[in-house]
Order: sequence, then structure tokens, then C-alpha cells
Amino acid sequence: MPSYFLSGRAAFEDAMVLLDEHGEDAPAVAAERANASRDRENVLDFCHWRQIERFSALLASNEVAGSIH
Repeated sequence: MPSYFLSGRAAFEDAMVLLDEHGEDAPAVAAERANASRDRENVLDFCHWRQIERFSALLASNEVAGSIH
């Protein structure tokens, strides 16, 4: 089972904003932002947007992640 990590509240809020503005396209938008950060050699922003890419994909999915109790 994959684990998900967010570095803080700002990452969660950025993911929610992307989901509100872009819906199911939010992970792709986050990936674009991560790639742009990488191109600028901004490692911190790259990592930030990659986290958001994975987390927004999880939130946009209708599938259950993790164990069900």
C-alpha cells in the first residue's frame, strides 16, 4: 500500500485549491508546476508540487486507499 506525505498545511491547501479550480485535471496541473520548478532548478518547489500531484490524484480518485475498518 503506498503511503502519502504532505509537508504541511500549505501543501494541503494548495491541493484543495487545485481541485476546486481544475477538478480531475488537478494532478496534471500540479505536474506542470513541478516540471516548471525543476526547469528553474527550484528543488523545494519541485518537491512541493510533486507532493501535491500525488495527493490531489488521491483526493480526485473514487477508489479507496488504505485499509477499510
